[in-house]
Amino acid sequence: MSTRKIKKQVLEILNRPDLAGIEDTLAELPVKAVVNALFFGICRSEELIRWHAVSAMGMMVSRLAEDDMEEGRLIMRRLLWSLNDESGGIGWGAPESMAEIMSLHEGLAREYAHMLLSYMREDGEEIWQDGNFLEHEILQQGVLWGAGRMAISRRELVLEKGMDQDLPPYLDSNDGTVRGLAARAIGLLGVPAALERIKELRSDNHEIRLYEDGVLRTVSIGDIARQALQRQAG
Repeated sequence: MSTRKIKKQVLEILNRPDLAGIEDTLAELPVKAVVNALFFGICRSEELIRWHAVSAMGMMVSRLAEDDMEEGRLIMRRLLWSLNDESGGIGWGAPESMAEIMSLHEGLAREYAHMLLSYMREDGEEIWQDGNFLEHEILQQGVLWGAGRMAISRRELVLEKGMDQDLPPYLDSNDGTVRGLAARAIGLLGVPAALERIKELRSDNHEIRLYEDGVLRTVSIGDIARQALQRQAG
């Protein structure tokens, strides 16, 4: 089957409502061909296709890396390159895909988690200050969704790498989705230093779209803040 036909087939599959069914169907197709098609899916404007592509990227790349770790690394490097100014692209969907892959594959998480965190950090004069801060708010949304995903699946790893210190500044963003996803990640990770600011966000009625467990829903920042406080209290 040609590359064009595989791409069309994969995008049609991603538009289905049931994520489990999507993953079962994609698992029957050639892994590398599907992954290449998913690079088109993660930057689509259609919400359902884009998010299902992120989930499928995680599943397919983790499967690829189980058979050949270097193949998994190649995909991670390709995602990283898409966020590089020199790539000529913008990197839509790359932070989310990286996080999903690392959530499903421990080896790749240990090698690349620091790179996801670097997108929340400014570069500095010291050798260890190797930040790659992303200023574009849509890319920040992707990084913060990824932070929340990693807070669930790789909590100890990201705490070890200091992600709890990276999140609080985003609570004051002018972008509602950035604020909401930061509050969610903080609640999932547990960041006591941000408690007072989270309390203030209980009155924030801005609504955001949130993708969790294969489902898209609309939720207010206030609800996210209350859930974050409940987690810390518990």
